[in-house]
Amino acid sequence: MSSPLALSKLVSPSQLLPVWEVLKHLPAGGVLLGRLAGAMAPYTATIRPEVLTLEKGFARVRMQDTRRVRNHLNSVHAIALMNLGEVTTGMAVLTALPEGLRGIPKRLSMDYLKKARGPLVGQCSCPTVTSLEQQDLEVSAELGNEAGEVVAVAHATWRIGR
Repeated sequence: MSSPLALSKLVSPSQLLPVWEVLKHLPAGGVLLGRLAGAMAPYTATIRPEVLTLEKGFARVRMQDTRRVRNHLNSVHAIALMNLGEVTTGMAVLTALPEGLRGIPKRLSMDYLKKARGPLVGQCSCPTVTSLEQQDLEVSAELGNEAGEVVAVAHATWRIGR
């Protein structure tokens, strides 16, 4: 029996938006899409991402501040923030690609601006990719806290190709 939410549907980046169109109407749809992303890329699951918004070339993803993502300074660990930056930029990039292309992170860097505490939201916009040629795409995601303060900025270079 086939389900529209089957993991096999997410093999192609072009399936992220159709799956989101089904899930976004469910009470925990964003959590479910975050879990699907975590099933595809297991390390992503360590921050338990929740998709808030997903449109072509745009993503907003939230992570909760829990003990499992904290450091010795009682704030969110730097690598947990990087993980949020990667999943946020990745969803924005993957939804901006035409059929037949895929992306993989080539370079990630982060500017840490202040201690991150409380629920955090990553937001990234990406231009629509029209060329089918291999290319590097540079995008950034701002990570903010509940007060609307940017606590970190993730910079990602995604290698786009067939």
